[in-house]
Amino acid sequence: MSDRKIRATELFKELAAKFIQQEANTNPLITVTSVDVSPDIRRVIIFFTTIPDGRENDALIFLKRNGTNMRNYFKQKARIKNIPHLEFMIDAGERHRQHMDELVREIEGEKKK
Repeated sequence: MSDRKIRATELFKELAAKFIQQEANTNPLITVTSVDVSPDIRRVIIFFTTIPDGRENDALIFLKRNGTNMRNYFKQKARIKNIPHLEFMIDAGERHRQHMDELVREIEGEKKK
């Protein structure tokens, strides 16, 4: 991955998290887990999870509804010429990892009994 793309990925992840922290309700709590930037930096996919579980669709609706506002926030905060198109996706991989962690804790708890 090029240095430019690495910097862009980190920048967009940080800005998306700050925007969500400022604009979103804390129920559900939305967490940006990763950002995927296209090679030409024209498209950005922002992956997220929510606490509590099961509120991902509410968060997705909020993010899609506020996508233009987030792009405007990026324009104000980032010193780049072209602000990319933003897409939002629920991070199923992170959700799966958390579920696996819960199962391991349950098994370890059963062994102690």
